[in-house]
Amino acid sequence: MPEHSRRTFLRTALAASAGAAFPQTGHAGEAERRPNILLIVSEDNGPALGCYDEPHVRTPILDQLAAEGVRFTRAFVTQAGCSPSRASFLTGLYPHQSGQIGLATWRFAMYSENTPNAARSLKAAGYRTGIIGKLHVNPENAFPFDFAEIPSSNFGRKNLSQYAEAASSFFEQSDEPFFLSINYPDAHRPFLRQAEGRPEKPLKREGIKPLPYIGLDSPRLRNDTAGYYDCMERLDGLVGDLLARLEASGKAQNTLVVYIGDHGADLIRGKRTCYEGGVRIPLIVRWPGRATPGLVREELVSTVDLLPTFLAAAQAEPIERFPGRSLVPLMRDLPVAWRTHLFTEYHVHSAHDYYPQRTVRDERFKLICNLLPDQVNPGYDYTIGKHYSKEQIEAALAEAPGEVRAAYALMRRPPEFELYDLQSDPYEFCNLSTDPGHEGKLESLKQRLLAWRRETNDPFLDPANVLRLQREIEATKKGGKYVKRDGPWEYLDYMSPTPNPSRR
Repeated sequence: MPEHSRRTFLRTALAASAGAAFPQTGHAGEAERRPNILLIVSEDNGPALGCYDEPHVRTPILDQLAAEGVRFTRAFVTQAGCSPSRASFLTGLYPHQSGQIGLATWRFAMYSENTPNAARSLKAAGYRTGIIGKLHVNPENAFPFDFAEIPSSNFGRKNLSQYAEAASSFFEQSDEPFFLSINYPDAHRPFLRQAEGRPEKPLKREGIKPLPYIGLDSPRLRNDTAGYYDCMERLDGLVGDLLARLEASGKAQNTLVVYIGDHGADLIRGKRTCYEGGVRIPLIVRWPGRATPGLVREELVSTVDLLPTFLAAAQAEPIERFPGRSLVPLMRDLPVAWRTHLFTEYHVHSAHDYYPQRTVRDERFKLICNLLPDQVNPGYDYTIGKHYSKEQIEAALAEAPGEVRAAYALMRRPPEFELYDLQSDPYEFCNLSTDPGHEGKLESLKQRLLAWRRETNDPFLDPANVLRLQREIEATKKGGKYVKRDGPWEYLDYMSPTPNPSRR
């Protein structure tokens, strides 16, 4: 891909967002009915909700939200890590497009503070904007929120009632249309059984089994799974408090409510992977009078679709050449030709687990392309070493079926391609990439993935960038341990569509 094409992409997007206030569309009466937008984000959880047929979790609030709105059964994040995922739903860009490829706490960042995003674009469209809870995207000054409270991650789950109280204060400040992003700490580790009396009755551990995509069983894994479910029940109650405050404000009937998880659970084969357990999330939308209540959509949707959805609902000018699409037609049950392929990726979380990947899936099959094939994926040992012991996992693997043992060996040292039939193998245990019977599907998905990478100006199409960033990350290791950089990463220059000479 010519360098000038990569630079043109972001320049065009920046120009589309940097103008004056977006013009309204439609008649004046329609403009007056622009909805408020409430984005509810939970941490580290897939669709472990009652309305997604999880039998062990009690989530009556979110189940009711789904009954009153639209539930998407196949919704995905762009990368199973907090900062890259959050950057994507706030900017409408894939991580390799925005630059936010790893954790903000490890100084990974977007290429440009002028990157179009929900705060800037909706503010320009006449919306009052706010955030409660962590942003976790760099640079923070790229997001000019009018209101900001509880900026910490709050993994200790302290003063949980303050989330709804801060939201109530925001609701009451003005009658202007608003965009509010509220970010809860659950279900991030530690998996607290109870915090400030929530949930009132933690789950009994008997009968709880590990999530099926893990493929292993042990007392520790069962206990972690139960703790994860307790976090989801606590989250459900907190969302109930929030929605009660919204109702009390008198603004619920004109508020588009969107609930998502930022990526899958921090369990093996979940967070920090490209497997379904990492990238598949719950997505529930309620829009009184606009979205069809009780509707279930099975289309392949991505969090890059959220910003286009918000702009469409706000009757704001869309940002051209961005990869996502507005979900409004799906929410209204209108006939629409939708995407046939969906894409995700991975780069790095903290410096411990750099292992770049790209994926594409269609209705049935999924292809993972590992950009450092046949090398040990450092994320494997990092995840196990962080939460478990090698002995615990080896003991569980010894009791697992042969296909699961093979999947774990592959996960530790992946080949260049992994191909899964999600219809017969939904938990991705059987790699079909070397099966002659699937050669045609392998080749077609490889070509579709390559086309998407070119369309989105993937800097890792140049193998030199893959290796250069690997060297840059390894250079942060001091005394055998990774340490955070003192200054910006060099990749923000050499991988950016608009290199900044001041960073050299």
